[in-house]
Amino acid sequence: MLETVNKVHDESRQGEAYAPAAEQDMTLAKKFYIESYGCQMNFNDSEIVASILQQEGYGATRNFEEADLVLLNTCSIREKAEQTVRKRLTEFRKFKRDKPGLLVGVLGCMAERLKSKFLDEEKLVDMVVGPDAYRTLPALISEAETGQKSINVLLSREETYADISPVRLDSNGITAFVSIMRGCNNMCSFCVVPFTRGRERSRDPLSIEAEARDLFERGYREVTLLGQNVDSYYYVNDDNTETINFANLLERVALISPLLRVRFSTSHPKDITDEVLHTMAKHENICKYIHLPVQSGSTRILQLMNRTYTREWYIKKVERIREILPECALSTDIIVGFCTETEEDHKDSMDMMEFARYDLAYMFAYSERPGTLAARRYQDDIPEDVKKRRLTEIVTIHRVHSLEAMQRDVGKTLKVLIEGESKRSKDDLFGRTDQNKVVVFPRENYAKGQYVMVKVHDCTAGTLLGTAVEFLG
Repeated sequence: MLETVNKVHDESRQGEAYAPAAEQDMTLAKKFYIESYGCQMNFNDSEIVASILQQEGYGATRNFEEADLVLLNTCSIREKAEQTVRKRLTEFRKFKRDKPGLLVGVLGCMAERLKSKFLDEEKLVDMVVGPDAYRTLPALISEAETGQKSINVLLSREETYADISPVRLDSNGITAFVSIMRGCNNMCSFCVVPFTRGRERSRDPLSIEAEARDLFERGYREVTLLGQNVDSYYYVNDDNTETINFANLLERVALISPLLRVRFSTSHPKDITDEVLHTMAKHENICKYIHLPVQSGSTRILQLMNRTYTREWYIKKVERIREILPECALSTDIIVGFCTETEEDHKDSMDMMEFARYDLAYMFAYSERPGTLAARRYQDDIPEDVKKRRLTEIVTIHRVHSLEAMQRDVGKTLKVLIEGESKRSKDDLFGRTDQNKVVVFPRENYAKGQYVMVKVHDCTAGTLLGTAVEFLG
């Protein structure tokens, strides 16, 4: 059993890293290559970086051997992710010996956490750029081109990149992420995000609406509003005459067009309000899907994690969601083997899985991250074999629930937004339901970007199988 287990849909675009695709001028003289790791915020940041580089005359390439600039946008959430990045940087350093003019840079959370260590101790890169310093990339590149090691990892209380139109990388032309805020004020004891991404800053709602509207007018049919904790979005205009909370923002984006689906991620259980739930119920095009990380089913462990809610409180929140949105799908994050976790604590987590019966779960064994509150306060005292066994037990429970969730849709006719061709057969298309379930069906005369009603006749653990029975436009 791997230390980390991610339950993913069969037809999803997944993977730890990607290189840029075609929404660029490939004739530009200089080329950049970028790989992104970790959360969707990192992938979205890479699209901001691509826009900044495009303005500097760089075009994208999928082949790092063609690149003048290689960037790794990194994640510090788990030790495995950092090890993967170090391995890739070592490979690029070897390649750089045969291409002396090549510049290599590390971006994102690892850059913020490790700072000059990459430059001075490990000598793996030419540039180190934190998440709030991407506007300085042109100056840092110029500095690195002179042979100087360049670094900017300063965090900002204002930067949201609201005026930068992201270049969509590896885009299917149908779905896109729109960042609505940056940073996090929740000091969960296991998490490095407040230290690597700084405090919460909410983006101007007019710029969010403009970006979403532009995407719709260019043919995109789904946007995901993105933030470390979207429910705490709160914007006050300059003259203090208007305040916008997340429910207000969600509605404003939904009103752009009934043909534009709206999703959001991620929610902190303490912040998702009835107002948000009622807004979701009011608008058909706001997807009935909520990612609601529980992290642990034990109140004692939740307190050590500084999650600010109890087991009982979380259960009531799930019940409230299902009261207002009976068909809402739920997904979660859960960590096993956190400091001092007992078998009774672990049983509480398994019981929570049985109660919530999540449609999708991202399940992890605890990995201590340097600099976090947990690393300073607690001992990582659960043996690795115990962590792995507990993770296996959680995964086993979830697989049953996930299959049951898919089986409940067999026989139903569901609205599907077509995202593209199935990976398994060019004769089939795939899309997603409102509840974020992947559906595969015969191509016939349908095309991506269209809405169709699909009659589901079978399923696997990760995919619904059906036949399109009605074209919706």
